[in-house]
Amino acid sequence: MRGFGRILSAFGLFILTVSACDAQPKVTITTQDGRQVAFQVEVADTPGKREMGLMYRTELADDRGMIFVFPGESQQSFWMKNTPRSLDMIFISKERKIVGIVEQATPFSLDPRSVPGRSQFVFEINGGLSKRHGFKAGDSVQFDGFSADVSQ
Repeated sequence: MRGFGRILSAFGLFILTVSACDAQPKVTITTQDGRQVAFQVEVADTPGKREMGLMYRTELADDRGMIFVFPGESQQSFWMKNTPRSLDMIFISKERKIVGIVEQATPFSLDPRSVPGRSQFVFEINGGLSKRHGFKAGDSVQFDGFSADVSQ
């Protein structure tokens, strides 16, 4: 029976490891009235990933997005170069609070888009979702499954 117990223990450890590897990075926004909305995300935490962003993407599910992680807070500015779909850009402070939102940014536009105030993170989702979910400046944001610390 000892050998069988070891096999079961090893199998249990294997299942836990596989489950941990399958964990998708997630951003959850909690509105001021307590509603929570979660999104699976791609993490843009290097200069190359931040530069590419969601360019050339023709599809993005309503429960998906991209979180841009910067080394520190600053006045962030984004554009829609080579981006064929309208996006909402949610600017987030280092305290994980929404600073402001650019709603339904125009596809392919080279006009810089920003909000007043400094942010360390910018979260992009399909255009119109911020309004649909009632997201506003001051809402709380939680990150799960990825590091919010970058050095570049």
